[in-house]
Amino acid sequence: MAEVGRNARDASRKIVAADTGKKNHALLAMAKAIDSARGEILQANAEDVAAAKQGGLDSALLDRLTLTDKTINGMIEGLHQVAALPDPVGEVTGLNYRPSGIQVGKMRVPLGVVGIIYESRPNVTVEAASLCLKSGNATILRGGSESIRSNQAIAKCIKQGLLSAGLPETAVQVIATTDRAAVGELITMPKYVDVIVPRGGKGLIERISRDAKV
Repeated sequence: MAEVGRNARDASRKIVAADTGKKNHALLAMAKAIDSARGEILQANAEDVAAAKQGGLDSALLDRLTLTDKTINGMIEGLHQVAALPDPVGEVTGLNYRPSGIQVGKMRVPLGVVGIIYESRPNVTVEAASLCLKSGNATILRGGSESIRSNQAIAKCIKQGLLSAGLPETAVQVIATTDRAAVGELITMPKYVDVIVPRGGKGLIERISRDAKV
């Protein structure tokens, strides 16, 4: 995990300097790659679903885990929507003059490296990657163990998009292990990770609140 963190930190220095055109190029290339790899992604997801059923995953989580052509179309559309959004980096708001005559305001700047931990839904991989990239951040994604095959298939498409735009493929890293220890390491690497975003159930939120050092 330390290597993942170092790679993310290095990539963040390049992403923060990437112009809007490059970021949008990467997002649209990701969409194209996902469309081209649709069959591979659905096959990987079918394997995840079969394993989850065998493991006794409840029906609600199975529903969140399952991908269809419709959900893949949603991923592709989401990437196009994020590409069409204004670039938030460098936006200045709230400008006003102080009594001294100095003009002050707030400027939006990237956070650096964002770690995101989530459960079940493979489409979150695309959502998180696209929003972090557009806002100039590198990201480390740790999805649920039940969606490992789906997430890795999607990760290949994300890497293709980044490389197509001349951006470092390590700007978005999807952790390729189901070992729970990876979560513990991710949330205790303040040298490499600037913020942790948990997206999941009560147990996950409580663990992050209790153990995170980021």
